[in-house]
Amino acid sequence: MKNFYLFLFVIAFQFSLSQNAEIKDDVKVYIKAMVDEGHVPSIAMTYMEGDATESFNYGNTKLENGDAVNENSVYEIGSISKVFTCIVLADEVLKGNMSLDDPISKYLPKEFKAIKGANREITLKDLATHTSGLPRMPSNFNPKDPENPFADYTVKELYEFLDSYTLTRDVGAQYEYSNLAMGLLGHILELSTGTPYADLIKARITDPLDMKSTGIVINDNMKSNLAYGYNVELKITKNWDLNVLAGAGAIKSTTSDMIKFFKANVTESDTDLYKAMALSHEVAYIDSNTNLNIGLGWHYNSDGTIIWHNGGTGGYKAFGGFVKGTDKAVIVFTNSAEIVDLVGVKQLGQEVELKLPVKREFPEIVDVSEDVLGTYVGKYELTPNFHIAIRHDKKQLFARATGQQEFEVYPSAENEFFLKIVEASITFNKNESGVVESLTLHQNGQHMPAKKVE
Repeated sequence: MKNFYLFLFVIAFQFSLSQNAEIKDDVKVYIKAMVDEGHVPSIAMTYMEGDATESFNYGNTKLENGDAVNENSVYEIGSISKVFTCIVLADEVLKGNMSLDDPISKYLPKEFKAIKGANREITLKDLATHTSGLPRMPSNFNPKDPENPFADYTVKELYEFLDSYTLTRDVGAQYEYSNLAMGLLGHILELSTGTPYADLIKARITDPLDMKSTGIVINDNMKSNLAYGYNVELKITKNWDLNVLAGAGAIKSTTSDMIKFFKANVTESDTDLYKAMALSHEVAYIDSNTNLNIGLGWHYNSDGTIIWHNGGTGGYKAFGGFVKGTDKAVIVFTNSAEIVDLVGVKQLGQEVELKLPVKREFPEIVDVSEDVLGTYVGKYELTPNFHIAIRHDKKQLFARATGQQEFEVYPSAENEFFLKIVEASITFNKNESGVVESLTLHQNGQHMPAKKVE
């Protein structure tokens, strides 16, 4: 990376002030420092109190030759899409078309077997509250393009996974965040309504709220305002296309549009949309182990005052939330891998410290031959349900854990590799015959062995 962070470009920022909605000064200072010190290309933020809003947008849509970001700049919102999915579910429930207690087998093809724990079937409510017992991601998720990982995952593969998977605990017994479950919920809504997910979101939410720059597909107008996504190494990366799992994170939007969405969530009205939003806010599950309160898609902070969701894709992070019982709401976007949650909750009144990220120092990368890299390729088992898959492409080695993105790993010695995405490293271990038989994952002070199984 050397001097990558010492890029030269014109920083531009815009903000518009309304009398009764003010973004905190220390939040603005932090946002400027995040951009000025090279941690992120941009941050876009809008805060609302009632009819008043203030936007603070700093940085550029691209590191080189980009435009100044503003409230109309388009970002991927990632998993904030999940609350859109759950609002459509709530609307269907209020219309009498579905019930939260319906088993999901009611909506899947008739030949599809019921998905049961030892106690009961999975219901729509279980999907919407991350308590179904389904894992974070399906084990047969093997993207051809790691930069656009969901694009080639199909309905057929989803059904094959569900048909083969055995739940490891009772349904409803525990919270476990699951992109798979929420993607499945979006698919079930398509089956039940006979309407594609993108059209459901448009008809039920974005059209009624005049959110013209929000959608699944980046149209020409959105593309002209796109803030290009950057990965953890501040390299430009691809936008994501979600297929059957669109309900988990497919939406792109702007802070201008998203503040309309949050205004609709906190402003009481007699519309079907507000009623669905209000139902989605109600606590639907309490995790007794962590005392975490969950609505339909929405999460509550520890003292129950902030209702929120965040999101992240390959090149974007997002946070959106509002203070329960008030008209205060915030949306924060960045086109980078840096989490912006604390910016949002700080603005909403939670006492948190905003610290700039510490830039990591990486070991020197050494040269390892393609022949040696080839001996590391395979599947390594950390647990029966969690593996690390290793592949190589010419001189680059890649690692992908079950249900996660693929990441580049870099050699610091012939059998020692490190990750840049997280503070972790991998050692490949040979037996007495010189054959690679396992790896050891070093992370968070732990040294976890994984036997080569394939």
